[in-house]
Amino acid sequence: MCPPVGAISPPPQSGLVVVRLCGVMQIAPVGGMHTPLRSEILEQVVALISLARPLVDAIQRKDRDLASQVRRALSSVGLNVAEAFGNASGNARLRFESARGSLYEAQAGIRIAISWGYFTQQQATPTLVALDVLGGRIYGLSRR
Repeated sequence: MCPPVGAISPPPQSGLVVVRLCGVMQIAPVGGMHTPLRSEILEQVVALISLARPLVDAIQRKDRDLASQVRRALSSVGLNVAEAFGNASGNARLRFESARGSLYEAQAGIRIAISWGYFTQQQATPTLVALDVLGGRIYGLSRR
């Protein structure tokens, strides 16, 4: 599935926007389920997973169980964030807190892999920093 490239000059006063999706022009409603914050956070999660993937692959070569747990924790972050944006405030807060817990689990898994010598702290630093940044954003979302 291709991500949207971006909006292209919306027709005036129509409530619709023309987007290019996978090279095809499509018309989509403005607003709806795709808020800028939601898209921004989900893109940040996807970027984090892409950044962590080489580390998870390195863990996989040495410890299949730990790699599976880190992979599931990272996926859970994205899924819980997406679910939170679709829930009412009380349930949204719980989903954001679940996402943050999964994020901490992934962070711990990566730190444990460093301790086992699967890769160096230097190799993991960009991913750990990205986890911290995303954790701060998710914490802020759970408090609003």
